[in-house]
Amino acid sequence: MSETRDVLVVSPARPHQMEKLAQGYNLHRYDKSDNRDALLAEVADKIRLVMTTAGVGMPTDLLGRLPNLEVITSFGVGYDSIDIPACTARGVKVTNTPDVLNDDVADTAIMLMLSTLRRLVVGDRWARSGNWSKNGAMPLTTTLHSKKVGIVGLGRIGKAIASRAEPFGVELGYFGRSRQNDISYQYFDDLIALASWADVLVVACPGGNATRDLINIDVLKALGATGYIVNIARGSVIDEPALITALQDGVVGGAGLDVFHNEPHMNPAFAALDNVVIYPHHASGTVETRDAMGQLVVDNLTAFFAGQPLITPVN
Repeated sequence: MSETRDVLVVSPARPHQMEKLAQGYNLHRYDKSDNRDALLAEVADKIRLVMTTAGVGMPTDLLGRLPNLEVITSFGVGYDSIDIPACTARGVKVTNTPDVLNDDVADTAIMLMLSTLRRLVVGDRWARSGNWSKNGAMPLTTTLHSKKVGIVGLGRIGKAIASRAEPFGVELGYFGRSRQNDISYQYFDDLIALASWADVLVVACPGGNATRDLINIDVLKALGATGYIVNIARGSVIDEPALITALQDGVVGGAGLDVFHNEPHMNPAFAALDNVVIYPHHASGTVETRDAMGQLVVDNLTAFFAGQPLITPVN
């Protein structure tokens, strides 16, 4: 097979990066096609690389229609929307965009933590509605200082969250597959035990089948009525119906959520709850970080077509 520079775009990178790529590569816009079957009939055999995003992923049926596919380069750190075992079995390499988003995602976790405990959204509405002038000060909130913060998944992002939480004078603990010898935070090999210990539970583990509904009603009950949960991981990690019921019934004190089931069609029950701070899966949503993520997608693509090692391979 002759060398080609044909790329199937299932979901694009940033617009300015796509414009630049279009100057040197044949970009076949699957994402914009009105007749995807016709497009694949024309170009499927040429495609050696697919560009996508973590939110869209790679449909398994599409994987089977690209006989010469070698690489999937994905915009995002998560890859639960890509069938990695199927790709590995096919010899298809997958890349993602780790590290460059750690800071913004960790900052968002702290933002959600503070906003939830201090009821920022309620306070904003209290002032805007005129309640402050009519009825005086809003009800008291709770401090982050001296709280016990439990992190579910102490990977790169989890560690970045912990380093930002430390200056608030919190006590840190974590749950993961194994103890990390270079970490001084308290380790819990049981998630229920971590939730029972913690005042705030921060979910920072990968998504996918291995962690689906990891945060269930038992974990929420262990966290308790004065406990708070923050999720910047994946919506699938939390049993969402159980969380909604727990928030409605006071089983937990509140939640700061960046991710949800069935995004972007969030369960409307969340919007009716005053003890929830909602962010629309936008933890990495700064110009600077999204540009850096897009550039890493481009750099992986460039490395592949130049015959060089991929920069951030997953498998």
